[in-house]
Amino acid sequence: MTVTGPGTDSADSGWRLFCGDGNVRRVQFPEAPPWRRSSSSRQDADQPRPYLIGAAEADVVNAALHLRRPLLVTGHPGTGKSSLAYAIAHELDLDGVLHWPVNSRSTLQDALYRYDAIGRLRETNLRREEHDTTPGIGDYVRLGPLGTALVPHDRPRVLLIDELDKGDVDLPNDLLTVFEEGEFEVPELARLPETESVVEVLTEDPEVRVRVVRGRVRCAEYPIVVITSNGERDFPPAFLRRCVRLNLPEPDEQRLRDIVKAHLGDDALEDADALLQEFMGRRAPGELATDQLLNAVFLRKGGVNLDAEGLLNAVLHQLGGTV
Repeated sequence: MTVTGPGTDSADSGWRLFCGDGNVRRVQFPEAPPWRRSSSSRQDADQPRPYLIGAAEADVVNAALHLRRPLLVTGHPGTGKSSLAYAIAHELDLDGVLHWPVNSRSTLQDALYRYDAIGRLRETNLRREEHDTTPGIGDYVRLGPLGTALVPHDRPRVLLIDELDKGDVDLPNDLLTVFEEGEFEVPELARLPETESVVEVLTEDPEVRVRVVRGRVRCAEYPIVVITSNGERDFPPAFLRRCVRLNLPEPDEQRLRDIVKAHLGDDALEDADALLQEFMGRRAPGELATDQLLNAVFLRKGGVNLDAEGLLNAVLHQLGGTV
């Protein structure tokens, strides 16, 4: 099929920054797609990427907000699981999202706090040699994303626990007590004498310190917790019982049009019909992501001939199977 249009000859569009011929060129880089611009280069740095979901899915989010329960979000890659946390923070005018990307080595303590005992010992020895005062312990305790989310605030923080199913099998159960009680203890601070009962510690937020009293952190409002899962592992029933579950479906054709319009403007839809139909024809559950369609439309809008050998397949490549 043809997915090109007037003025899309790749030889004349000037889109080839790299030619693979060994010649050195100083090129003018074009503007990046809106979703690939750094916050420092965006004029709307405080505005996240547009996020659209259906009313039924939004109601599930509202149920989790009212119940003060973690929202467990599942769905195929590219359906917007992680982006949902940022959309919630944006629409509710809350502080920045605290992000905990989970991997096989992640532990609950990593998310709560870290204590740099070695760094403190090194600094203590150095200051002793210089006859200086001993460094305070607060400079070596940093609350992690979950710990920072539990710091008392007037309004709740949004915590994104990304890809929990990649973590250790016991990690979901480890989180239960913290989710239920909304507090935790830092033993290194709890053991300090009464004269040091209040300690200012570092947080996940840059250059922000908070006071911890007698080593205990307790939230004033339960954080808004968004947990994503790719369905690689089942979670324990006790954990699932404490979550509100949301499965994000693949967007239909109209939703895809709305998403393209929201990200790239009305004019992006003018010549996107062929691409959209190609995307719908190739898509099987979990095999293509919405951002791949956005990538293709962005290139097409910029005058790129997507009929060039292998180019469309490179952009709309299947996510499943072998590479």
